[in-house]
Amino acid sequence: VQLQASGGGSVQAGGSLRLSCAASGRIFGINSMGWFRQAPGKQRELVARVTSYGSPTYADSAQGPFNISRDLDKNTVTLEMKSLQREDTAVYYCKWAVVEPGHPGSVNYWGQGTQVTVSS
Repeated sequence: VQLQASGGGSVQAGGSLRLSCAASGRIFGINSMGWFRQAPGKQRELVARVTSYGSPTYADSAQGPFNISRDLDKNTVTLEMKSLQREDTAVYYCKWAVVEPGHPGSVNYWGQGTQVTVSS
């Protein structure tokens, strides 16, 4: 499975961005799709996650201004971010937890990361 993230960029505080992550390759099943971010000098943290059933989970900081959605037909997961603030500046990574034959639980795949920069 290969993941291709896109949609990062630079915006002013209060602006919006839309990140997309498209998967290719053979996918037997999906447990969850999510977005993480890593700011300079900080650990990677969960932003939002959505299960294959469509149930979303958000970090406290993302609750409200961010919305995660998935399209299982197109194998994509999208993160719409509104009211961006400087503290949202980070490299954003998509991660898919997929089912693979012979592997118990999930196998995790990561996208290459896309930079989001918010300026005041």
